[in-house]
Amino acid sequence: MTGDVGEIERTVALVDAIDIELVIVACSNLERAYPALAVEVQEALGASGYGFDMNVACSSATFAIESAASAIAAGRVKRALVVNPEICSAHLNFTDRDSHFIFGDACTAVVLERSDLAVSDQRFEILGTRLVTRFSNAIRNNAGFLNRVTDSDPLAADKLFVQEGRRVFKEVCPMVAQLILAHLASLELEGGDVKRLWLHQANRHMNDLIARKVLGFDPDENQAPIILDRYANTSSAGSIIAFHLHRDDLAAGDVGLICSFGAGYSAGSVVLRCQ
Repeated sequence: MTGDVGEIERTVALVDAIDIELVIVACSNLERAYPALAVEVQEALGASGYGFDMNVACSSATFAIESAASAIAAGRVKRALVVNPEICSAHLNFTDRDSHFIFGDACTAVVLERSDLAVSDQRFEILGTRLVTRFSNAIRNNAGFLNRVTDSDPLAADKLFVQEGRRVFKEVCPMVAQLILAHLASLELEGGDVKRLWLHQANRHMNDLIARKVLGFDPDENQAPIILDRYANTSSAGSIIAFHLHRDDLAAGDVGLICSFGAGYSAGSVVLRCQ
């Protein structure tokens, strides 16, 4: 698996577009309902196979990676591309002083492929994926094409990003920590076996608490890197940016974990081993 952070830095997967057999566009706010953006990306790149869109809010990247990895493991495709275009500024209510300053815009992409086909010098083996969802209204965006046929005000504040921050903190942190620990245990791993945690970049205090529960001690910036100061909250792209920028020092055999969490509630965990 290789990652990319737009115009800032690139890692090349050394794959021709025609060899991509699955394209997933996964993000919090899709530009339109249809046709699928993934099919448009497939056409623009000249990729083969098929594509589809996915929205699991801030967990969209890890959920899409799980879907792509499962398709490869099942033998349906050999290679897949996951793209996360997060234009977060478009869903903001700029009169809401509690949230309008939190977000940034970014787009990330990762290529997943069968291990016997990988040629890149920088690659990671996916040891396992795990997902969890639990319904909550604590983070919500009601904007949609049905607004025009309801009695609701299409310009109302709840048509944009709204959240109950303290409630989210209290409910999401234990859910995510439990997910990660259970996932590691299923792979016969412990928190101490994890060299790097690439967590969703929404709130440093959330990341520190989750990392502490997983590792068993207060993490330093090397063990659970923070990129909020540079990019802000870029929804599902955040954990992928953290992965891209903080992985070059890992040695073969080192284990890392990408985890995202957000509205829904949703959380996704991807355990990786450096090759």
